[in-house]
Amino acid sequence: MTTALNSTTQVGLQPDMAGKVRDIFDLGDQLLIVATDRISAYDSILPQPIPGKGIILTQITVGWYEHFKDELKTHFVTDDISEYPTPFAGLKELAGRSMLVTKADRYDIECVVRGYITGSGWKEYRHDGSVCGIRLPDGLVESQRLPEPIFTPATKADTGHDENISFEKMCEIVPGDVAAELRKLSIDIYKKALEYTSEKGIILADTKFEFGMIGGEITIIDEMLSPDSSRFWPADEYEAGRGQNSFDKQYIRDYLDEIGWDHTPPPPALSDEIVRKSFGRYKEAYDRLFPNRSLEKYL
Repeated sequence: MTTALNSTTQVGLQPDMAGKVRDIFDLGDQLLIVATDRISAYDSILPQPIPGKGIILTQITVGWYEHFKDELKTHFVTDDISEYPTPFAGLKELAGRSMLVTKADRYDIECVVRGYITGSGWKEYRHDGSVCGIRLPDGLVESQRLPEPIFTPATKADTGHDENISFEKMCEIVPGDVAAELRKLSIDIYKKALEYTSEKGIILADTKFEFGMIGGEITIIDEMLSPDSSRFWPADEYEAGRGQNSFDKQYIRDYLDEIGWDHTPPPPALSDEIVRKSFGRYKEAYDRLFPNRSLEKYL
C-alpha cells in the first residue's frame, strides 16, 4: 500500500484552501486539487488517514471524465505531474491523487440526483411522504428504486451538513433557466452512469454533482461519481426494505456507531483492520468501475 498523504504540508506545500479531504492551490486561472488520504465522518476528520484513498477517489473522477468526454464539458486539464507548473512539477507524492483544472465560477449548489430512496431522503420521506418538496408514491420501503430519478438540490456547506432545499428555493440562488439546465444535465448524467454501473455489478443509488461556468458554458467540476459523492451498492447483495452494504465510508460510520461514539469531537481512533478494510472497499469500487485502468503505478 502507498504511503499515506495526510496533508500536502508533509511535502513542503502550503495549500490556499484545505477542506475535509482536499487541499487546493490557487494558480490564478487554474487550480491544483490534491486528494489527501484524510477521511471524515459525522463532520469530524478522523485521526488516521486511509493510505491510497485519495488516489482512488481522484482516479475514479478521471475515469468518469474520460468516459463522458464526448458528452460533457469538464474543468479537467491534466493529472500528469510532469505537466504541472513549478513547484508541483514532477512531485511524485502528487502522482495519481491530483488534478490541474481550469478555475470556474462555481454555482453554490449541490446537484443531487436520487434513483433510490435512502439516506436523508428516506428520513424525509418517512416524515412527510416527500423529498425536497417532491411528493413520492405512498408505501415505499427503504432502498427501493424510485419510478424515475428525482433532482433534490442542496445548499453547499463548506463546514457541517449540506441542507436539502426545493427546486424553487434553488431558483432563488441561481437563475431559473440555469437551475433548469442543471437539473436536466444532472438527471441525464445519472441515468447514463447508472446504466454503466449496472453493467459492472454496481447500483448507483444516488449522487451529487457540482457545476460552474467556464467560457460561458456550464461545466462539471470537482469530484464526479466517486464513493465519497455517491452511494454505490453491490448489485448482487441488493434487497429493498433495509439499508445496503456500500462502497464508501458508510463502513466507517457503522464502525463508529458500533463502538458507541456519540459524534462529539474528537473522534476515536480506527483500528488497523478498519483502515485496511475501508481501503479495500474503495479499491473494489474502482476495480469494478474501471477494470481496464490499472492503478499499479500509483499504489
